[in-house]
Amino acid sequence: CNKSESKKFTVTVKQAADYPVDLYYLMDMTNTMKDDLQKLYALGNDLTSALRVVITSNLHMGFGAFVDKPLSTYMHIYPEEVIRNPCYKFPKPCPPQFGYRNVLSLTEQVERFTEEVKKQKESRNRDAPEGGFDAIMQAVVCKDKIGCRPDASHLLIFTSDDRSHLALDARLAGIVQPHDGECHTNNNNEYDKSTILDYPSLGMITDKLSENNINLIFAVTKAMVPLYRNYSELIPGSAVGTLSRDSGNVVQLILGAYAKVRSKVELELGVPDELSLFINTTCLGGEVIAGVRSCAGLKIGDMVSFSIEAKLHGCPKEKSQTFMVKPIGFKDTLQVTVDFACECDCQQSSVPASPSCHHGNGTLECGLCLCNPGRLGSRCECSEAEYKPTQQESCIPDPVAPVCSRRGDCVCGQCACHSIDFGKVWGPYCECDDFSCLHSKGQICSGEHTHTFVKCSFWLNFMITIFSHRSLTAMFVVSDACMGSGGMLCSGRGHCLCGVCECTQPGAYGSTCEKCPTCPHACTIKKECVECKHYKRGICMRRTAIISAEMRLLFHEKNSVNCSYKDEDDCIQNFQYYEDASGKSFLYLDKEPECPKDPDVLVATLSVAGAILLLRLAALLVLKLLITIHDRREFDKFEEEKARAKWEAANNPLYKGATSTFQNVAYRGS
Repeated sequence: CNKSESKKFTVTVKQAADYPVDLYYLMDMTNTMKDDLQKLYALGNDLTSALRVVITSNLHMGFGAFVDKPLSTYMHIYPEEVIRNPCYKFPKPCPPQFGYRNVLSLTEQVERFTEEVKKQKESRNRDAPEGGFDAIMQAVVCKDKIGCRPDASHLLIFTSDDRSHLALDARLAGIVQPHDGECHTNNNNEYDKSTILDYPSLGMITDKLSENNINLIFAVTKAMVPLYRNYSELIPGSAVGTLSRDSGNVVQLILGAYAKVRSKVELELGVPDELSLFINTTCLGGEVIAGVRSCAGLKIGDMVSFSIEAKLHGCPKEKSQTFMVKPIGFKDTLQVTVDFACECDCQQSSVPASPSCHHGNGTLECGLCLCNPGRLGSRCECSEAEYKPTQQESCIPDPVAPVCSRRGDCVCGQCACHSIDFGKVWGPYCECDDFSCLHSKGQICSGEHTHTFVKCSFWLNFMITIFSHRSLTAMFVVSDACMGSGGMLCSGRGHCLCGVCECTQPGAYGSTCEKCPTCPHACTIKKECVECKHYKRGICMRRTAIISAEMRLLFHEKNSVNCSYKDEDDCIQNFQYYEDASGKSFLYLDKEPECPKDPDVLVATLSVAGAILLLRLAALLVLKLLITIHDRREFDKFEEEKARAKWEAANNPLYKGATSTFQNVAYRGS
């Protein structure tokens, strides 16, 4: 394959009959899916029989279950009993929460599918989203654990009644390690990295589904269909079906979704960057469709073909590369090996360690030196260790100009111009190119005659492009109708064709593409004009506008553009501009910009003083309240002690009565 020619080949795809199928049923086991689990058990035999009759007789079936990550935020952790039995408040207990479990690996004994479904018990999690994407990833990448056959078509049926957690959701539980896309299902058939790795992203799941040739079918309830349909549009080879409340239509859903997946053939291409592929597809009825790589509405036995034309637009380092062409969801792959014949004759006679490359510091190839590591310059005359930034001065034509016109690198005091796909750049300062001048149909001079490019210069009122053709010199003058107010051709947002601007920037319009409300720099040029002509500051452009200052900014024209900016005084200046049919720019701006007001010192002082006074008054009130409460408590305590006091009855020892009786001990009378 070389640049001067293209190669064509044809890929034919046929829908084979009775193709082996591995069907893995992945089910949401939260308590809201209780009815669905019971219905799946009741329809188990009908499902296996229908699949064998309608889809294939060579059928293997498996079953997997999921809930969510067994971590706080996603599961109940209090009281401790809820960890062992999440349904402890309900009449019937349920098993602990788990992430993903491979219940039944793919087996030809499809009767075991119904038996294993019967043994399952639903669990309970905390939040609404489930860990379905964790389960999908493990079911896809754990081919050995699941038991996928390499020569079969693989179907993954995902059933749920709620949305699924996506990448970064696990940060709520403190998990910051991204999913690695690897299999982490242990010998107990459980996902053992559920509490360590984040949920996988949709892009990672898409890559793994394609890598393992698996068709994903979302069987979800009606409320979730719009969400999963959006997912399906991003996942090639997937489909969405509406699941009834109790999964009573699961048999018809799987058959219909499988028929939809198998009715479409879409090619997946892994093309090298240097190669472009153009596809013409021949679908049913012999109709040839250009630029499409898929066919729909196919049945068993139908055949479609894809005519692929390969064209080279670059030369890779590896002269032989292999890329892959395969129908999505199928194991069959076409390996295409491309030999790139894009070397020049001089490349075959390159001279390693050539004396022309500064004492052998590079390889001389096609008149140019390919320097050894650590060497720089056109002749490898400089060393990276000796390079000094001051050498850039010789790469600048004047002090205000950019280095190498921003189109090259200053190496050893010389400009090394960048290579650009759409033209050549050269000159001492990379100031010359062959793509800035006018082109027609992609070529200079429309490609009609032999020409030698000389120069392309711009003036204020006209642009002159000079070409030399034999003895004839033609001069083309283009009016300044294409010049924008900023001095740029079509305001830098389009191409000038025959004196008329063709706007290429989305959202740009006007005679010179000057109006573009959605462009990031639409108002920047007009801002400079306002600063220059109205405020007498800044650098004036060559073409400025007519400015009118108004007390109130009104809407003048239907194509006017409203702008605002903050000036050096932190004032917001609002203005409006439009251009009339003659190309004149009119600016209307507010006479008084919106400037921040100076702080009112008196108000600030009074506010601070008032705040201090209020704080002190509040403190006094609080202190008075505390003292009153304390005194009241002490008084109540005194009254309580007084009520409890009791005194014993006794005579005063100091008291003497008025009558005293004495007995004479010497008296002996009767």
